[in-house]
Amino acid sequence: MKIIVLGCKGQLGRCLNDQLVNTDHEVIFTSREQIDITDFEQTKNQILKISPELIINSTAYTAVDKAEEDFEKADLINHLGVQNISEICHQLGCWLIHVSTDYVFDGNSNIPYKEDDKTNPQCVYGKTKLKGELAIQASGCKHIILRTSWVFSEYGNNFLKTMLRLGADRDELSIVGDQIGCPTYAQDIARSIVEIVPKLNSRKDNGIFHFCGDQSCSWYDFANVIFDQAMTSNSKIPSIVNAIATSAYPTPAKRPAFSVLDCSKFKNHFGMHPSNWHNGIGKAISKLKLENPVS
Repeated sequence: MKIIVLGCKGQLGRCLNDQLVNTDHEVIFTSREQIDITDFEQTKNQILKISPELIINSTAYTAVDKAEEDFEKADLINHLGVQNISEICHQLGCWLIHVSTDYVFDGNSNIPYKEDDKTNPQCVYGKTKLKGELAIQASGCKHIILRTSWVFSEYGNNFLKTMLRLGADRDELSIVGDQIGCPTYAQDIARSIVEIVPKLNSRKDNGIFHFCGDQSCSWYDFANVIFDQAMTSNSKIPSIVNAIATSAYPTPAKRPAFSVLDCSKFKNHFGMHPSNWHNGIGKAISKLKLENPVS
């Protein structure tokens, strides 16, 4: 299959590179230098020229707090750019796999969110991502929208790497303990996408699916698992880790207090299990150690 990966230099894009490199697919990896999705006409011309059978969109404006004051750019990337891509896909008759977020929900539930639960994003990032989802659905293209959450890996900027950096520099850390979600290893997201590609053969695959970590936790819990695994690889970790309330750590963007996603639809439809994020932490730390053996 001829595949375009948009956003190949981002966290998920780099994981997609790792997972697709040993497949038989013809894959064209593009960064913003090759295809800038905010330039609609150039994007259309480039994609039509390649004429793929599948586009995997791993681009996104993910600076959640910055988006609060930069709505136009966030909307351009997360909504209008996605709308343009989905319309091109419809024109070509090709599939679109698009990655979305748990932030489309308000976090007021106390049971895991299913795909058809009411959306009610509370921040600009979540609102623009939801508008992107709706634009894909309205375009009529063949699509899978994969909502995920709390993504981490050995690449890019993410919670795991931030904790390892702060843990090496400080003896005491305070981490939010009253927001609950599911950490997800980006390599597992990429692997799941690669595994469903051969199964994209009918309209019944169309729709929204949830894919995230297999266990819920707080950011505080997540940090402690990271430090436990870092300690086994002789990394420096803080002596004290405190759990604090969200109110003690105000941010410009409101985060969902509870954003656990129910992945049973994805598992039942494609036969794949959620991400084992405990294992993912160990794999990411091992890879980071190989890249930086003195740290």
